[in-house]
Amino acid sequence: MISFSLLCLVLLFPHRVIAQASPVFKNEKSKKVKITKAAEELSNSLDENDEAKIAQNYEKLANEFLNNGDNSKAEEYFKRALNSYTKLKLTDDKTRVTRSLAKAQENQKNFDSAIKNYEVAGSLAKDVSEEKINLNDANRLKNAANPASQKDYVDSNIELLKKEKKSQEVSEAYVQKAQNSLDLKDKKVAIESYKKALVYAKDKPEDVIKIKNEIAKVYVEDNQFDKALAINEKLLSDARQNKDYTAEIKQLQSLSSLYFEKKEPEKAISSLKEAYDISFQKGNSAEAKKSLSSLIQYYKTKGQNKESMALYEQFFENFEKLIHSDTTLIDAKTFQITEDKIRQLEKEKDLKDELISKKNTFNYFLIGSVVLLLLLFLFIVKALYSIKIKNKEIALQSLRREMNPHFIFNSLNSVNQFISENKELEANKYLTSYSNLMRNMMENSNKDFISLDKEVEQLKKYLDLEHLRFQDKFDFEIFVDETLDAERVFVPNMIMQPHLENAIWHGLRYLDQKGFLSLRFDLKNGKIIVTIEDNGIGLTKSRELKTTNQKIYESRGLNNTKERIDLLNELYKKNISFQILEKTGEEQGTIVEIVFPLIDKI
Repeated sequence: MISFSLLCLVLLFPHRVIAQASPVFKNEKSKKVKITKAAEELSNSLDENDEAKIAQNYEKLANEFLNNGDNSKAEEYFKRALNSYTKLKLTDDKTRVTRSLAKAQENQKNFDSAIKNYEVAGSLAKDVSEEKINLNDANRLKNAANPASQKDYVDSNIELLKKEKKSQEVSEAYVQKAQNSLDLKDKKVAIESYKKALVYAKDKPEDVIKIKNEIAKVYVEDNQFDKALAINEKLLSDARQNKDYTAEIKQLQSLSSLYFEKKEPEKAISSLKEAYDISFQKGNSAEAKKSLSSLIQYYKTKGQNKESMALYEQFFENFEKLIHSDTTLIDAKTFQITEDKIRQLEKEKDLKDELISKKNTFNYFLIGSVVLLLLLFLFIVKALYSIKIKNKEIALQSLRREMNPHFIFNSLNSVNQFISENKELEANKYLTSYSNLMRNMMENSNKDFISLDKEVEQLKKYLDLEHLRFQDKFDFEIFVDETLDAERVFVPNMIMQPHLENAIWHGLRYLDQKGFLSLRFDLKNGKIIVTIEDNGIGLTKSRELKTTNQKIYESRGLNNTKERIDLLNELYKKNISFQILEKTGEEQGTIVEIVFPLIDKI
């Protein structure tokens, strides 16, 4: 009969009470109000589909469950908060919630999951201290079988949390230190740690009560019953003074346990009966069941079945009254309705998110298609542009190489002339200089710009060759402005050579006396001015003396230069200019001027 009655009680009144709203239990009412309010706020944020508020309210509700000792529910809502914060990519919030989740799992002895989440929180932490705190907790749990190893991690966390001024966590760390000391059989340090925890928990009365009860337990284990009784009686007195009936019932139950330990069963039974009576009067079925179970268990061990039956009959007679006065079931049902609403809103939110996701997927597909077409168009444009540029580069290279045949023809004629005149030394010298020049020209044939020193070297070798052939017709000089760094400055490759050739072949070689050819590189206002000046017969007289073929070649040479300059300007945006002037007045001759910007890299 007794066993059956106990079974009935267990089925009717589960230990875990989700939410109560009894007007006579102050702390319970406060807890219930907070949980209910947090649940309503969560419901509203889900209805609004505001992800940031949803995440905050999940966390808020989880914390209320954690404070109420419902670690399973706390874990459930911390996980949901974590999912929302992950979606929002809020690292600081993820770090905080992951640590809270680990605590809820640790409280449920789910150490593997707790360790993993402490480590994740440590890896997410931006602050070095915060990272160390989480890793200390992970290592503390990893060494659960070795209390001596745990001590250093707990002590490290206490110091770090003090620096961070996190009072509640400092209190929790001191509680961990106390438990660790108990594992190490050091009750003195355990009590000292609990007392230090009290200092940091002074703003949380419920935590203070829990810690003081733990201190009382340590005194009981150490057979210091008077100290334990003093703590429990003080807590009982405070509960009665504050009309905190739940705390009063719990302290009476704790006192009964203490009296049983002290071998004073009469006082223990008295305390249990008082706890049972208050539970009945105030409509707290959970605590009434707990007190009744302890009483029946005691009577059963003593073989006092009549007493246990009398208690059961009394309970059964007052059962209906207890049910009517206990709001636990109503409040549990009310919260269940709220929680069902939350679940429904979550499903609606998931559906909305899925629809939005599908819509976004379609939009992304559409945008992606447009972008792909745009990229394809840009690729085609770029390809066409590259082809155009490549064609221009080929054209430029072709124009640059177009100058060589005439020069080669003239050079070979010169060698032939030296040989016919039996001037073997001059022919040999000429061929050596010519081969050196041609080698330099071949090396640089694929370059649009070369350094000034290399260009000057090529032009000097060319002028030396022409001077070797027409040494009685002209002298020459090359001047480079000393402010120009010839090794770093770049100039168009072989763009001056055709004009030097024209000056010699169409101006200076027709003179009766020895002429002069000047090539200057000057730096003015950030621009390089190349001046080719001769005192030959001039453009007008030169045209009169030229054959038709010579006129065609000169015209082609000028066009070649203009085309090369145009192509260089298009390809490199260098704004190169070119002009040919005939000297006027008494002085005869021609001036060629090429201007381009100072170029220090290509």
